[in-house]
Amino acid sequence: MKFKILLLTGLIAASFSVNAQSKNKGYAITGDGNKDFMWMNIRQIDLSTGKVTKTIFQRSKTNFSMLNLDSKKSVNQTAFSDGNIFNPSQYPTSSFVAAAAYDKRSDKLFFIPMRIGELRWMDANVKNDVPQFYSMAIPGYIPSAGGDEANNITRMVLASDGYGYAATNDGNHLYKFSTGKKPSVTDLGSLIDGEESKDLSVHSKCSSWGGDMIADAFGKLYIISATRNVFVVDVNSRLTTFKGTITGLPGNYTTNGAAVDADGNIILCSATTFDGYYKMSLASLAATKMEGSDVVFNASDLASGNLLLQKEADQARSSSLSKLLPISNTEFSQNSIYPNPVVSNTFNVLLDGKQNGTYNVVISDLAGRALQSTKVGLAKGQQSQKVILRTRPVKGTYIVKVVDEKNNEILSDKVIIL
Repeated sequence: MKFKILLLTGLIAASFSVNAQSKNKGYAITGDGNKDFMWMNIRQIDLSTGKVTKTIFQRSKTNFSMLNLDSKKSVNQTAFSDGNIFNPSQYPTSSFVAAAAYDKRSDKLFFIPMRIGELRWMDANVKNDVPQFYSMAIPGYIPSAGGDEANNITRMVLASDGYGYAATNDGNHLYKFSTGKKPSVTDLGSLIDGEESKDLSVHSKCSSWGGDMIADAFGKLYIISATRNVFVVDVNSRLTTFKGTITGLPGNYTTNGAAVDADGNIILCSATTFDGYYKMSLASLAATKMEGSDVVFNASDLASGNLLLQKEADQARSSSLSKLLPISNTEFSQNSIYPNPVVSNTFNVLLDGKQNGTYNVVISDLAGRALQSTKVGLAKGQQSQKVILRTRPVKGTYIVKVVDEKNNEILSDKVIIL
C-alpha cells in the first residue's frame, strides 16, 4: 500500500511538472548566435528559465516546405541550390522576422516577415524534422520601401478572443486575423491616442515604434515599444493609453520581444544585446534579470500561449460563479464568452470549430428564464459572433446557451454583467 501511495504521489508530481513546462513553452525569433543579428531562426524556449530547449527552424540548415495558399504553389529547401536564402518570395523567414504569435489551441506559430506583405505560419508540432509553412497575402498591405520602417509589422499576439492582432511600427494599421485553415485578415485602422496620452503618442517614432505586443484575459492588448514604453490598447475602439516606462534594464537594452509566462510575469528580450532575458510584472513595470538565461542568442521577438491577468480573471469568475446551480452542457469553456465580465451592452461568443450555419444565442437568468434570444449566422472564416443586449439586465451572473437549427445545445457558459 505504501509503495502504491508513493507511486501515485510521484505520478501526480510528474503530471504537474509536465503541465508547468507546457505552460512555460515559448518561442523566440533569433539569429545564429555568436553576435549574429540575422533574425531568421525559430527556437523553442522555457519561459521559466530563459533557456533555449529546441531549434525548430534554422536558416540554411533545416529542410522545410512552404505552401502559398493564394497561388497554391509550394517551395522547399531545394529551391536554394544557388545559395540565395534571402529570396523573399520563397524563404519562410527571409527579410527577418520581428513579429510572431503562438496559438496554443491549434499549436500554430504565426509570423510576418518585415517588408513582405504576407501572413505566414507553421505547425509548431514539427513532424519528421521538416517544418511545414503556409503563407497568404495581407490584403491592401504596402511594404515600406528603402530605409523606411513605418509600415513594417513588428508587434503581434493571439488575444483572449481567439483572434490574432498585429500592428505596424507607426501604429497606423492594426490588423486582426483568424487562425483557421485559411485565415482572414482585416485592417481595423489606425490606433488612436487617448486624451491622457497626448504627451506620448503611440505613433511617435522616437518613443513608440518596434517592440512587441501581449494580451490579457480581459480583452486588452499591450504594446511594449523597443524604447521600453508600455501602451494599453482597447481593441474595439483602438484607443491607446500610455501606461508607463519599464525600469531596471541596462542602458543599451531594447525591448524587442515580450511574452507572458505561466505565472503571469512578462518576459522581455532584446534584439540588440546578448544580455539574456528579463522578467517584470505588469503592476510595477520593474524588470529584473533572469540569471542563467540564454546569452548566446539575442531575439527579435517572443511568443507564448499565456495571457496577462489570467489568474485574476479566473478568480473573479470563480467567486462570482460559485453560487450558480449546476447546468448540463455539451461544451464548457471559460473563454467562450468575451469580454467577461461584460461592462458595455455587447459581448462576443466564440464559436471556433463549429459548422457554418444559423444558431440561437439564448441569455437566461439563474432560474432558467430566458431574457433574450438572438439569431446569429456563422459563415466561412468566422470564429465569433457579437451579441447586443437589447435590454440591459441588472448586474449579476447569467447563463448563455447556444443551440443549433435542430435545437441541439452546442455550448453553455456563464457571463457576468456589471
